[in-house]
Amino acid sequence: MARRATPEVNAGSMADIAFLLLIFFLVTTTIEKDKGIARQLPPPIEQEQDVIIKQKNLFIVNVNKSDQLLVEEELMDLKDLRQAAIDFLDNGGAPQGSPEYCNYCKGKRSPESSDNPLKAVISVQNDRLTSYKMYIAVQNELVAAYNFLRNREAERLYGWKFTEKKKAIDEGDITGSAADDIQKKLEAVQELIPLKLSEAEPKKSGS
Repeated sequence: MARRATPEVNAGSMADIAFLLLIFFLVTTTIEKDKGIARQLPPPIEQEQDVIIKQKNLFIVNVNKSDQLLVEEELMDLKDLRQAAIDFLDNGGAPQGSPEYCNYCKGKRSPESSDNPLKAVISVQNDRLTSYKMYIAVQNELVAAYNFLRNREAERLYGWKFTEKKKAIDEGDITGSAADDIQKKLEAVQELIPLKLSEAEPKKSGS
């Protein structure tokens, strides 16, 4: 009895299906991007002596190894940090008539807090065991405080929000002479509300 020949399988269609599936997964798969914080270091300043910062112009934020927030030596919830930073930066405590007087500040003008946004410095110190999530959250709240004040001043001077125009410039939505004009205005707002956010060396956790 003759043996029946084994029919051949046409693999061409299988290859087409595999290729289509590959394209489908490449198109639909979402690749997570690494998250980080954009920081631009200021240019070095040549000076003969150290800059002395008045204590009232320094806003100290500490985060311990348990992710607890200590602001000006008092425990604080993360949700309250942004407003506390705004109140500090916008205080305008310098007396009227002095060179440090801030005529655009709308704070309480307490003589015990910052003189003006140009003098105000926010110092952040984390424990070495502080979680990265908490570190990012604190940075976001502090940057949001600066952006709030920058938006307010941009609306007062130019009628638009600082963050919206900066995003449009960065993404290339505005180009040419219009971009140059807006960039100059953005820099003017930054001069009124400079981002002076320093990070102290992380503390070692106690044994």
